[in-house]
Amino acid sequence: MPPAKSPPIANRLLAALPKKDYLRLVRHLEEVPLVFEKILYRPDELISDVYFLNSGIVSLLAGLKERATLEVGLVGNEGMVGLGVFLGVTSSMNRAVVQGAGSAMKMKANALRKVCNNGGALPRLLQRYSHSVLMQITQSAVCNQFHSVNARLARWLLMTQDRMGDDEFRLTQEFLSHMLGVRREGVSVAAGDLQRRKLISYSRGHLKVLDRAGLLAISCGCYEIIREEGRS
Repeated sequence: MPPAKSPPIANRLLAALPKKDYLRLVRHLEEVPLVFEKILYRPDELISDVYFLNSGIVSLLAGLKERATLEVGLVGNEGMVGLGVFLGVTSSMNRAVVQGAGSAMKMKANALRKVCNNGGALPRLLQRYSHSVLMQITQSAVCNQFHSVNARLARWLLMTQDRMGDDEFRLTQEFLSHMLGVRREGVSVAAGDLQRRKLISYSRGHLKVLDRAGLLAISCGCYEIIREEGRS
């Protein structure tokens, strides 16, 4: 019998590595589950591990305190959580929270530093990914300042759907209020409007996208800008 083929590499950064670079890296990787609402980093905590996502989503939240936060970044299988380690930072500036359950390849921060110091393709990929994350943060800041809650919610749902690869996901109003930086009442009004238009269904912490084209029509242009940058 022919030898069994290795399963495809789910993380897009790791999948983009030349085979020899990936084989040097793989011994440092450990697959771990990403549990919904698990906090991977807190502000000012030492970053001991980084995570290359296979599936699921991690939100990066900035704020003055635990109850006053705003999402500044969203990471799926296109990227890595703990990018600051590559940029020479030892502690987290933001809170990183699992928003959609999945799995990731965990790697010790020290191991990432050593691998990147040895050159190869990974530093070049992480440089390009750093630009993509910076652009997402910048565009999200513009969106949060100038666009309506409905448009921001539609953008956020589309970004989440893209990364989850599914029409249904868990979502509480409290969690969404942190994501959008608005009170729960504002989230309730915006989600209720999308439900009345039959674009989504939302009940007991579970949301389903019913009409993606309708969400695209409501969403601001920030969604397309962020999506195209992530593809390049």
